[in-house]
Amino acid sequence: MADQEAPPDADVKAGASSSKQHEAAKRKRPDRSRFVIQKHDATSLHYDFRLEIGGVLVSWSIPKGPSLDPGDKRLAIRTEDHSPEYADFEGRIPEGEYGAGSVLVWDSGTFTNLSATSIEQGLTDGRMSIWLEGHKLHGAFAMVRTRPSTTQEQWLLIKKDDEGAYHEHHPGATLPESVLSGRTSEELS
Repeated sequence: MADQEAPPDADVKAGASSSKQHEAAKRKRPDRSRFVIQKHDATSLHYDFRLEIGGVLVSWSIPKGPSLDPGDKRLAIRTEDHSPEYADFEGRIPEGEYGAGSVLVWDSGTFTNLSATSIEQGLTDGRMSIWLEGHKLHGAFAMVRTRPSTTQEQWLLIKKDDEGAYHEHHPGATLPESVLSGRTSEELS
């Protein structure tokens, strides 16, 4: 099984080790999957982080948005899965409908599982290590479930300290535009 050939994610250290691990994962497992982050200005502004796993977009809501600072631990609340077709949705959800407000594709690209176990097993176990190749986010990230729940799992999204890390940089504030249309949330309103 190809997933077992990937290098283990045991305590990836700073810099080159993350990059070497990513290169090894790409060579052994070229089957990278899609990710998307949608900036959703609904009742409150948040970012919907979605990983394509098992034919669906497994989703988390990140209230403060992703960070490239390894010192930040971003709360990621598990939400309902979406169909893969939703990955390119950008527009306005009408008032009165669930999630009413503007949605734009803030970042998108591919992700690679860095763990020795399958991404599905990592999701079940509540511990994933992934490499993102997006327009705005690059490098290794850890996702760790902190509170299992049948209604609302809480996870943390943590940037690993590698060449894609920027201390005290919050791309949601400095890079607000859609990677598809170049528009901002205000322009979609």
